[in-house]
Formats: sequence, structure tokens, C-alpha cells
Amino acid sequence: MIILLLTMSILIIIISNIMMMLSMILSKKSFMDREKCSPFECGFDPKSSARIPFSLHFFLITVIFLIFDIEIALLFPIIMSFNLVNFIMLMKISFFFLIILLLGLYHEWNQNMLNWTN
Repeated sequence: MIILLLTMSILIIIISNIMMMLSMILSKKSFMDREKCSPFECGFDPKSSARIPFSLHFFLITVIFLIFDIEIALLFPIIMSFNLVNFIMLMKISFFFLIILLLGLYHEWNQNMLNWTN
């Protein structure tokens, strides 16, 4: 019984390794053109020097997106807990959270972070 389990496990490992090698061989891209090698929405050419300055707006837009993306991810548990907690307390927490969101958006707008041409 132990020998049968050992041979089956070795056979499964060999089959999985063969499948991984076949998938690696079949999925390998053979052509590399400029569009495929260039990064998407980074703001600079990857073939040139890495020390050249780039626009800070790319960084700011990324940070703004991450902040609002994380805040939306934090809103989902509040929605899911509507029937589990006190309604008044839930509304207070939601209102406080949305006030923080709106204050952050107002601050970004006031500092001209949302203007691309600045």
C-alpha cells in the first residue's frame, strides 16, 4: 500500500512537471517589438537612462488613485454590516468616513493636484 502511494505521488509530480514545462514552452512569446516591451502609462522610455527626471504628476495621480481605491475597499464592509449593527451608529461612522473622504478630495483640489497642466 505504501509503495503504491509512493509511486502514485512520484507519477503525479512527474506529470505536473511535464505539464508546467509544456505550458512554459507553448506560452513563450517569440517576437518582441517596441510596443510590447514598453511599460504601460509610466511616462518615460525604458530604453533610455533611468536617471532622467519624469513628471511628478504621474506619481501624484497614482497616489490619489491608491488612496481612493483603498477607501472604497474600506466602504464595502460598512455596506455589508447594515443589518448587523445599530443603524444610528452605522450612519455616524459612514458619515464620518465620507467627511474624511470629501475633505481629502477638497484638499487635493485646493492644492491643484488634480490639474494635469500645472
